[in-house]
Amino acid sequence: MRPLAWIGIVILVLGILAFIVPVPTSHSHSIKVGDASLGVTTHSDEKLSPALGGVLCAAGVVLLVAGTRKSEA
Repeated sequence: MRPLAWIGIVILVLGILAFIVPVPTSHSHSIKVGDASLGVTTHSDEKLSPALGGVLCAAGVVLLVAGTRKSEA
């Protein structure tokens, strides 16, 4: 297979994973008054937008098809 097809496979797999695997995020909030400091860190797991996953899957399929086609030259 040509390199374009391999790139298409990688992007397709990333698009499928975007639907399944959540992305961990953490936010830190703190207040400092004089020498005292009070902080809270929150952790959450969020999935990527389904539109982004769909775009990645579609782009992966297009690149895969373009990479496996034989040129007519």
